Amino acid sequence: MTAERNIVTKLMNAVQIHKYGGPRVLVFEEVPRPKPKANELLIRVHATSVNPADWQIRSGRRFKLKKPFSLILGFDVSGVVESIGSSVKNFKVGDAVYGMVDVRKGGAYAEYVVAPEINFAHKPKMLDHNHAAALPVVALTAWQALFEAARVSAGQKVLIHAAAGGVGHIAVQLAKWKGAYVIGTASGQNENFLCKNGVDEFVNYRSKPFEDVVREVDVVLEAVNRDIRVERTRGETLERSWRVLRKNGVLVSICDTGISKTASAYGLRGKYILAQPNAAQLAEIAELADAGHVKPFISTVLSLKEARKAHKLSHMGHTRGKIVLQVIKSDF
Repeated sequence: MTAERNIVTKLMNAVQIHKYGGPRVLVFEEVPRPKPKANELLIRVHATSVNPADWQIRSGRRFKLKKPFSLILGFDVSGVVESIGSSVKNFKVGDAVYGMVDVRKGGAYAEYVVAPEINFAHKPKMLDHNHAAALPVVALTAWQALFEAARVSAGQKVLIHAAAGGVGHIAVQLAKWKGAYVIGTASGQNENFLCKNGVDEFVNYRSKPFEDVVREVDVVLEAVNRDIRVERTRGETLERSWRVLRKNGVLVSICDTGISKTASAYGLRGKYILAQPNAAQLAEIAELADAGHVKPFISTVLSLKEARKAHKLSHMGHTRGKIVLQVIKSDF
C-alpha cells in the first residue's frame, strides 16, 4: 500500500491557470504527475512551445470551462517516453518522441504529460528537442491546410499570409517541397528571412497592397493569428484575398470558421482548418526534417518558469517562427 501511495502522490512542476485573464494568471506550481491509460504514453517533456491558441485559452476566448478549474496549457511536446500503457504497440520506454496533445485538453507546460500514442511519432533525428517542440502544431496545421484542404500540387501558385510566423514559415517550406510557386506576405524586416526560407516572391504588406501585385493564385493560406487588436485588419486581408484567386481556387483559413459561407458568395471555395493530432503525418514531417526540407525557426527560448514572458511576446504579434519553453536542457 505504501508503494502505491507513493506512485499516486508523485509530483511534477507545471504551469497552469485557475481562472481566465492576462499572463499573471499563469502559475508555476507543483501538481500530481499524470499516469498513462492503456493506450497512452507518459512522456518526460524536454521542451514545449507557445502557440497563439495558448493565450487565447488563457484569456477565456476559447474553450470556456466551468469554474472552478485548473488547466495546464500547451499542446506541443518533444521528450522521452517514461512509461507506456498496456496496449501501446509502437513505442517503448526511452524513445525520443514528438507530437501534440488533444486541442481541448492541453497539458504540455509541464515536466510530464500523458497522451494517446496515436498523437506521437519518433522525434526527427536531426532536430534537438527545442526545435522538435516547435514543429507539431504548426507543421500539422500547414500540412492539413495545404495537402488535405487545398490539395496543393506541383506547379500551383500559393499565397501565404503571415509567412514569417509559426504556421507560415513551415507552410512555405512544405509548399516548396511539393513543387509550388510560393508568394509570402510579411513586413519588410522579414524579407531576407523568407527569401532564405524559400519564397519565390515576397510582398511587403506595409508598403503595397498584395492584391496590386498578386494575380491568379490557386491557393491562399490565411495564417494570421486571431487577435482582437488585429481583427479588422485580418478581416480586410481575407476580403482582399478573394480578388487574387483563380476561378477554381481555394482560400484556407486557420481562424475563420465561417469561411465556406463567405466563399460561396464569391463563387469560390473556402475551408477552415484546425490542426488535429496525426501520427502518420508527424512521421512524414520528421522524415522531411531529417532530409533538410523542413527547418523550424526559433525566435526565443525561455524556461518553463518564464511562461508569462513567453505569452506576452506571443501576444504582441509579429513573432518570427516559434517561441519555445525549455523544460530540460538537453541536446538530442
